[in-house]
Amino acid sequence: MIITPLVVFFLVLVFVVVWLFINTIDKRKWLTLIVSLVLTPIAYFYLFYPMLNIFSSYHHEKHFDANAWEEQPALRYEMANQIITDSLLIGKNRNDIEALLGESEWFGWDENLKANSEEKWNYNMGSVPGAFNNLQECLELQFKNNSVKSVRPYQLEKTFE
Repeated sequence: MIITPLVVFFLVLVFVVVWLFINTIDKRKWLTLIVSLVLTPIAYFYLFYPMLNIFSSYHHEKHFDANAWEEQPALRYEMANQIITDSLLIGKNRNDIEALLGESEWFGWDENLKANSEEKWNYNMGSVPGAFNNLQECLELQFKNNSVKSVRPYQLEKTFE
């Protein structure tokens, strides 16, 4: 575990809460201190930290890697930020995109044509972990003159039948 200022802050916060709780049970300061020191790591790692992970939507980010994109499609969302912010795909032609990302998983809807358009390639990027997350991350590449004009992330609601 990496000790960061945020981890230290949360440990102190949990210690204070445990200290206040133990003070309601027993007023002996030395006993309260010992019990609080013993219970703080237990409360932090088995109560506070799991609840923090359930209700927060933090996830790791990775640099784009074509092999990881192909081998782990459920974890593609970790690479999305770099693809979008660094404009890695803008200006690349269809063959380059197919070599990096593989074939398009589906074509996007074009309102002008009222049909799916081969100018809009979509890729599933998996779901960001979280207890109440029912959204699937997706990436849409829009082509113009055989090169990528724009990259747009969006989310689809997962439905279970």
